[in-house]
Amino acid sequence: MLEPVENEQNTLDGQSDDNPPQSSVPPHLSKNARKKLLKQQRFEAKKAEKKAAIKEHKQREAERKRREWEEKLATLSEEEKTKLIESRRELRKERIEKVSGEREMKIERLRRAKEEGQKIVVDLEFSDLMAPNEIHSLVQQIMYCYAVNGKCPLPCHLWLTGCRGEMETQLQRLPGFDKWVIEKETRSYIEALQDQKENLIYLTADAETVLDELDPKKIYIIGGLVDRNRWKGITLKKAQEQGIQTAKLPIGSYLKMSSSQNGIPNVVVHQIVDLPGLVALFDLPCQLYNTQHRISF
Repeated sequence: MLEPVENEQNTLDGQSDDNPPQSSVPPHLSKNARKKLLKQQRFEAKKAEKKAAIKEHKQREAERKRREWEEKLATLSEEEKTKLIESRRELRKERIEKVSGEREMKIERLRRAKEEGQKIVVDLEFSDLMAPNEIHSLVQQIMYCYAVNGKCPLPCHLWLTGCRGEMETQLQRLPGFDKWVIEKETRSYIEALQDQKENLIYLTADAETVLDELDPKKIYIIGGLVDRNRWKGITLKKAQEQGIQTAKLPIGSYLKMSSSQNGIPNVVVHQIVDLPGLVALFDLPCQLYNTQHRISF
């Protein structure tokens, strides 16, 4: 957090948190590039401020709980104090064992999904079309996908293809990403799965074919693109150029969602995986998650 004196100085200098100093922007950049860079700088500044505020809140909460614990112990006899401390240790041990057991079961389900699960690919080859904050948004949704998929009784087998550059950098920053039980490919799906090309189906809202049922032999591809309606038809065009099948999910009767400008609905990546295992899309109504960015599919 900036001190009041610093904020006052910023005001005197004609600067603000929302308008970073122009000197931080290289002079050779174009107007659009400068605007994007300034926007990213504001995003990073707000992100750091939010992170610091959360850390401070956690520290205050930890201190408050510590004081309450010490005050409670001070009112007890030595015998009562010993029993309470021992009880607390047992509860902590049980929680740790429970979490450990759940983690092991999750890993086992995900490993089994490699052989038996419905294959779903998230195509990450669009990172050059997105700003860093949009890539960050997509990475957060991928993290959500993995977390929810791991809780499913019958999880999908997830693939991340085209995982390179800034996309790979941001994914690598996720805690425990290197231990995720998924397929991570720097290659495109068309290369990594070239021997199964006839089974590839790109899910795109622009497709004419409606996917009425899932085929466990097929591999469904989701376009990892935070598009904000900028890239109309890009996934359909890509699939057609590669000569692979396309289809759209029958989401109209299940989801109430904001449509794109041309009336074709888009859906966030984590909605598709959080169904669970995609299959529930055809059985149960789904809830649209409020999100600022939408993913082309």
